[in-house]
Amino acid sequence: MVVLLSGGTGGAKLARGMLDHLGPDRLAVVANTGDDIAAFGLHVSPDPDLVTYWLAGVIDEQRGYGIAGESENAFEQVVELGGPEWFRLGDKDLATCLLRTELLHQGQRLTDIAHAVAAGFGIGAAVLPMCDEPVQTYVNTEGEWRHFQEYLILQHAQPPIKGVEFRGAEQAQVTEEARRALEAAEAIVIGPSNPIASIGPILAVPGMRDALIAADAPVVVVSPLVGGHSLKGPTEAFMEWAGLEVSDRGIASHYEGLAQGMVVDSSSPAGGAAMTGVVRFETDLLMSDGPARARVARETLDFAEALAG
Repeated sequence: MVVLLSGGTGGAKLARGMLDHLGPDRLAVVANTGDDIAAFGLHVSPDPDLVTYWLAGVIDEQRGYGIAGESENAFEQVVELGGPEWFRLGDKDLATCLLRTELLHQGQRLTDIAHAVAAGFGIGAAVLPMCDEPVQTYVNTEGEWRHFQEYLILQHAQPPIKGVEFRGAEQAQVTEEARRALEAAEAIVIGPSNPIASIGPILAVPGMRDALIAADAPVVVVSPLVGGHSLKGPTEAFMEWAGLEVSDRGIASHYEGLAQGMVVDSSSPAGGAAMTGVVRFETDLLMSDGPARARVARETLDFAEALAG
């Protein structure tokens, strides 16, 4: 069993690479739900759905979200009727959210719903929300607190970040499914995701960090930086807010005491030199196609196996 902590596109791409390398029965993905938001009266779970669509092979890679080839008829009709137009949902993506919301109204947990959705897409790997309780990431910009999705979409991730909160995290708890997966894991991988906004909410769930530390498996971080920079999203802005050096060394310092190894991009400046407390492995981290994703997954897991040995 391999457990991957994932948020955003980088983590979802690596999840697909691990699926191709391992097969479905040995992979569990713990997905960030801090991005979850209510839209059009529906419960939207962007990161668990992103992972699911990548694993199912239906992701719209050009947009970076949603399902390839889907229409937006329902969304366009809502906008025509005067509804908000900033949070776009395609029709098939909308169907996922409709089902999730209906099952939540019936009293089902996010974990059970994620399992049902994955099964509906024919995915054998486990997609596990980080918790069943509501947790939302808020960002303070320009003197106001905004949901992470508003910061990302409405503000285009441009204003300087003045604060970050994971609201509801203190009342959350690690699910039994996630705990069992971590206990059974032969390797635990923290994906190439924003360490603050994507992995931060996962680690903020009480008991999650302790479960990672207590696990027998080695914990390996895959850097979100390629050539010294983030390929997508506001990773660098969040690192700067957190006082982290925008480098592999900064990433390593953030996970100090949690990870034993770190995979860094071979083209990054200095290759992450002087990273204290972790073993470094260098490779090409650009996951531009299926073979590249599978290669990064294979090399990461080989590295984890070497650390365990």
